[in-house]
Amino acid sequence: MKISVDSAERHLSRRVVGLKPSGIRKFFDIVATMDDVISLGIGEPDFTTPQRILQAGIESLQRGETHYTSNAGMLELREAVSAHLYRLYGVTYHPAQEVIATVGVSEALYLSLTALLNPGDEVIIPTPCFVSYQAEVILAGGVPVELPGRVEDGFQVNLEKLATAITPRTKAILIGYPNNPTGAVASRDVLLELARLAEKHDLIVISDEIYDRLVYGTEHVCFAALPGMRERTVTLGGFSKDYAMTGWRIGYAAGPAGIIKGLVRIHQYTIMSAPTTAQVAAIEALKHGEQDVEDMRQHYDRRRRLIVGGLNKLGLECSEPHGAFYAFPSITASGMDDETFAQKLLEEERVAVVPGSSFGAGGEGFVRCSYATAYEKIEEALRRMERFMRRHG
Repeated sequence: MKISVDSAERHLSRRVVGLKPSGIRKFFDIVATMDDVISLGIGEPDFTTPQRILQAGIESLQRGETHYTSNAGMLELREAVSAHLYRLYGVTYHPAQEVIATVGVSEALYLSLTALLNPGDEVIIPTPCFVSYQAEVILAGGVPVELPGRVEDGFQVNLEKLATAITPRTKAILIGYPNNPTGAVASRDVLLELARLAEKHDLIVISDEIYDRLVYGTEHVCFAALPGMRERTVTLGGFSKDYAMTGWRIGYAAGPAGIIKGLVRIHQYTIMSAPTTAQVAAIEALKHGEQDVEDMRQHYDRRRRLIVGGLNKLGLECSEPHGAFYAFPSITASGMDDETFAQKLLEEERVAVVPGSSFGAGGEGFVRCSYATAYEKIEEALRRMERFMRRHG
């Protein structure tokens, strides 16, 4: 007997039924049915994983390294992560006790929230933010509390609003800088004040730093490296963006031993261990991939200047993004809301962008444009958008 989808759904948990579909996925399901689309939507490097990293993975397979590793990951990888974070930011983690290899940063976030939250615990999330933050809090039994940012503040955390959002039920603050979707990079002063509030209210900070190497004309501040923050921070990092390794599904979490122990406990029952081949490739990336990262960063910087200048010329006001590979222009000049703008732009000119409202409160009236695509494609996308704005601007 065939069970209808509607009938089967009644068996799902209320948590799952209540989750909103990803705004990104909705548009890309449409894009998949269309021809001649230039995508400024997907947040994935267009570069192939650097050759030396590919070769490390291939040679690992050829050596027959196709078995499980320890639950927390290969010790050599955890040692490389520890050395990497110390070299860049001066923060020290014990490789055997304070680092875990995960299936991308997405799993690291899932583990962190599941390990930390009790039912009803609140997590403050500055928005706009990556689409999975609120959903992951809900799936872990927590309550996401959105803290909308403003373009006038450079999409930095509004510290006054943060202070008033803290309640006796607040357990953690979840931040992501450099930011997806805005490209904002949090200043040291803002993060120091956030750190003061976290210490005052005994909060954990989960810091998603997946784009840490992709900054332009500024510095990335590792939150755990701030005074007193190492013991109350879970640092999430990985290889997907900096090293163009999205499909390898490899990331990590670093933090105090007592917290990482909780992450490992969940990880061992849900995942067992991160992919062995990807762990070997990640070791190569950390040890010998520095020039590859810099080469890609320079390409992104050139594209960044093209797209930001082009959008502003079209009347789509866009503040300068200093990190990641996203521009976040206002579409006020079009007279449309962000959902309508994205839909019409796709239908009329075959250019895909993502509505800003997909990324939470504060994203309304903006769209996310990824410049992780070829320079020539960005040029063509801007020509198409110029035609679009002539009709609608």
